[in-house]
Amino acid sequence: MKLIRQPKMKTICMVVGLALAGVTSTTLAQVNSSLQASPALLKLLSIEDVKSSEIRDSLALSARIELDQAKVARIGATVTGRVTDIDAMLGQAVKKGERLALLNSTELGKAQSDYLKASSQVNLRRVTVKRAERLMDSGVLSEAELQERQAVLTEADVDLRAATDQLRVMGMSEADLKRLASQRNIHSFSPVTTSIEGVVIERNIAIGQVVQPTDSLYTVADLSKLWLVAEVPEQQAHWAREGDQVKAEVPALPELEVSGKLIYVADMVNPETRTVTVRMALANPDRLFKPQMLARLKISKPGSQALVIPSQAVVRENDQDYVFVETAPSQFQLRSVRLGREENHQRALLSGLKAGERIVTNGAFHLNNERLRSTLE
Repeated sequence: MKLIRQPKMKTICMVVGLALAGVTSTTLAQVNSSLQASPALLKLLSIEDVKSSEIRDSLALSARIELDQAKVARIGATVTGRVTDIDAMLGQAVKKGERLALLNSTELGKAQSDYLKASSQVNLRRVTVKRAERLMDSGVLSEAELQERQAVLTEADVDLRAATDQLRVMGMSEADLKRLASQRNIHSFSPVTTSIEGVVIERNIAIGQVVQPTDSLYTVADLSKLWLVAEVPEQQAHWAREGDQVKAEVPALPELEVSGKLIYVADMVNPETRTVTVRMALANPDRLFKPQMLARLKISKPGSQALVIPSQAVVRENDQDYVFVETAPSQFQLRSVRLGREENHQRALLSGLKAGERIVTNGAFHLNNERLRSTLE
């Protein structure tokens, strides 16, 4: 009787393992075998040495354009009053101090009346004190009576200062106060003025409307400087540091690409979105960028030298990456490689090749088709 030798357990495990990985014996033969390229096929190929290059890790994020909150002013009335004139409309460019609207305010008229009365009392008390000083010098008036009149003058001065401060709170300037003191005419109209130069982006006012100091009547923004804001997932928050180099792309303006630095990284994680807010300053002198436009923000880290290959050199098969290596003139071998993620149409080489080896960088698709065709013959 003839004995049949059973295969070793190690060989069985290797075959089963390769089968489970989806790698057949035919595939292994194809990878390990060399391929001869015809002269016509060689004309379609570009062959280059494997070289090192700077690799920059980056993180791409969805972003949006927002107003620079340091360049936004929400403007209201300084007094309660009725709107009589409107000078600024939505989208209008305005300068600092320019009048946006005019209010008629009885409250302002009353405050001016109180100021004039306090001013008159001060003038009267000063005359009284001077007369008392002369009478005391003549021995007609006692020192106690003089001090009493000086105390009344002090009280009048306090009332005048309070009335002056009230008018300043209501929006009257020093020039307005001097004019009121000299002309002594009550002017109960109060202007609504802008505190910054910019563009009116919001208007909540109409003729005849009665407004309060708590009402926001206008919003003015300087659109020449904006923010580009993105949210970094909590798990990747370590990526973002203030001062990091960033690039941005705006789909609505595909011809423009801007770069800059992160000017802000939040110290807190948003508990609702589990993200960290980051911000980049965005110059907008021509006002091409509009608030609430969508954008794409890419944060880049300082680069390091590593071996790289072009993305078009990679052949993907059986969930693995391969490249064609030149082993001799017109001779190529399909070799398995481990690669990093793609960055600027290049992929970092983790293993499988050495510096100086020559690979097909362009035309690998044609060479792979020839390889597959030859296996079917």
